[in-house]
Amino acid sequence: MKIKNNLLDKKVIQQFVSLMAIIELLLSLILIFIDIPQNYKIGFGITFSVILIIIYIIIWILSNKIMDINITINNSKVEIKYGDIFEESGKKVIAFNEYFDTCVDDNIINSQSINGQFILNNITDVDEFDKLISQKLSERNKKPIIERNRKIGKKEKFNLGTMIKYNKDFLLMSFTRFNANNCAELSMQEYITCLIEMWNELDILYSQDTIVIPLLGSGTTRFKDYKISEQELLELILWTFKISKIKFTYPSKLIIVIHPSLMDKINLYKIKEEYKYVI
Repeated sequence: MKIKNNLLDKKVIQQFVSLMAIIELLLSLILIFIDIPQNYKIGFGITFSVILIIIYIIIWILSNKIMDINITINNSKVEIKYGDIFEESGKKVIAFNEYFDTCVDDNIINSQSINGQFILNNITDVDEFDKLISQKLSERNKKPIIERNRKIGKKEKFNLGTMIKYNKDFLLMSFTRFNANNCAELSMQEYITCLIEMWNELDILYSQDTIVIPLLGSGTTRFKDYKISEQELLELILWTFKISKIKFTYPSKLIIVIHPSLMDKINLYKIKEEYKYVI
């Protein structure tokens, strides 16, 4: 277990103090009716102190092992968990590059990425899939910019955050820029703009279904002007959702799925405590 919260973490202390206040209230009520003999009071005090120390240590250990949290933002239920996005029920957002490329060759698209796994496991005819993407983009009146000098991959690129439906289970989104070396990259401003546009698109397309998204930006995407941690990526996703004022009405909710390999880099306890009183 990696230590994400130190023993004297402020939020751990706050949770312990809140719990201790409840325990002391109950103990005070009990002591109204029960009188502890004088010769037992010291022993009782020592035992009570040891119990409190044990409770504090348990809270601290659990804060470092938390695997799944549920919070509320904009009156929407948000679940954050470790797992495999493809095993979740709901409409899953799959991030493509700005060209909606479909060539899984470990050059344009990494075969181990979510994008690559989606294509390899769900698409049998890539040419027909490309035609369907073009058709759906046209139906949504999404206008491309033509990059005639691009030598590999498609030549039509779309604004970041552009989204289309693919059957009942998937939403495909343009998420990353591609540089001259076919490397996915984003500036921090582009990342935030893309997230805000994503929420706007989801508000139109989610059809009261649960929405499932990965930790966007945690894969092979490079950030041009900022070194950002996986924790900060998660916090930005939640912050943009909050300011978007988008609401997923019950019984739908938002699920953010984090790959288990990032477990040591994400502090879900911190997120849970920060959004404890957010509605």
